[in-house]
Amino acid sequence: MTDSPIQPEAAVSEQTVSYSDIEAAAERIRGEALVTPLLRHPVLDERCGATVLIKPENLQRTGSFKFRGAFNRLCQIPESERARGVVACSSGNHAQGVAASAKLLGMPATIVMPSDAPRIKLERTRASGATVVTYDRSRENRDAIAARICSETGATFVHPYNDPAVIAGQGTVGLEIADQAAALGVQLDDVLACTGGGGLSSGIALALLGKSPGTRFHTVEPAMFDDYKRSLEAGCIQSNQLKAGSICDALLSEAPGEIGFSILRSLAGTGLLVTDDEVLDAVAFAFSELKLVVEPGGAAALAAVLSGKLPLRKKKICIVLTGGNADPETILKSVSN
Repeated sequence: MTDSPIQPEAAVSEQTVSYSDIEAAAERIRGEALVTPLLRHPVLDERCGATVLIKPENLQRTGSFKFRGAFNRLCQIPESERARGVVACSSGNHAQGVAASAKLLGMPATIVMPSDAPRIKLERTRASGATVVTYDRSRENRDAIAARICSETGATFVHPYNDPAVIAGQGTVGLEIADQAAALGVQLDDVLACTGGGGLSSGIALALLGKSPGTRFHTVEPAMFDDYKRSLEAGCIQSNQLKAGSICDALLSEAPGEIGFSILRSLAGTGLLVTDDEVLDAVAFAFSELKLVVEPGGAAALAAVLSGKLPLRKKKICIVLTGGNADPETILKSVSN
C-alpha cells in the first residue's frame, strides 16, 4: 500500500476560500441543512463565570456539522459526472454527511472508514445507502485506498476538510453563530470549536472575520493530537506521529489541511488541548445537565471551558458541539467515569 497522497486532495490544496463563498454556501444548503439554535444554560454560565452560548451541531442532519460541507460540495459536482458517484474517507461524521447528501442528489457513494470507527457511525453510513470499505488505520493508508477506487470508477473524491467547497459549507456555522448572537444582543469575545483537519474551524474563523471581526476563534484538540496548536505556534504545518489512541475518534487527523491552515494561521487565537478524561466529563455534563447527547470528539470545546483552559471570567463566548453520534456504551462510560 503506497503512502502517496490522494490526487484530488493535491488538486484543491492551492485553492482558497472567501467570505462570499460561505454566503453562497448558505444559500445552497438552505432547506436541507438545519439552522441549529444558539442555546444558553444557567448551569453552564454559573460553572464558567461567563455567558456561554452553545451551538449544538449534534442536532444537525446526520448528527454533525459535516452535512453542511458535504451537501455544498456535492451540489457543485456537474450533472454529467454524478452517475460515477463520490468517494470519501472518514471515521464516521463526514461519512454520514456525504452518504446522506449523495442519497438526496441521487448519487452512489463509497466511504473508506476505519474498522474501529464507532459502530453507530458504520451502521448509519450503510443505512444511508453508501458502500463502506473498512481499513486498519494503524497499518493501511486510507488515501491510497480511496485513490484506487476513484481510478477504477471515475468517482469524485470529497475530502473531509481540505476542500474549498467543504470549508465554505462548514463556515455557515459561523454565519449562524454571529447572526444569532447579534439577535440576542451578545457581542462574543471568543468562539471555540473542536478541531481535526480544520475544515470547520477555518470556515467559522473566516465567517467571524466577515460578521464579527472582534471575536477571537480558538481551536480545541485532544492532548496527544495537537497538530494544529503546534502548527499555529511554528507557523508551518506539523503532523501527528500517532494515528490512534484518543477517545475523540472524529479529531484524529494526521495534520492540518493546507487550505484551513492558510486561513487559521492568521485568524486563530491560542490553540487549546483537552485530555480524554476531561472530554468524558464534558460528555457526561452535556448528557446530565444540558440534556444533550454529544460524542467525545464533539465535546472537546465544552471540555475546554469546563476544565478552565481559557480565562472566561465575565466573558461572552460560544462553544460548538460538533457531533452527537455516540454509542450508548460511550455515554454510559462517561456518566460512570
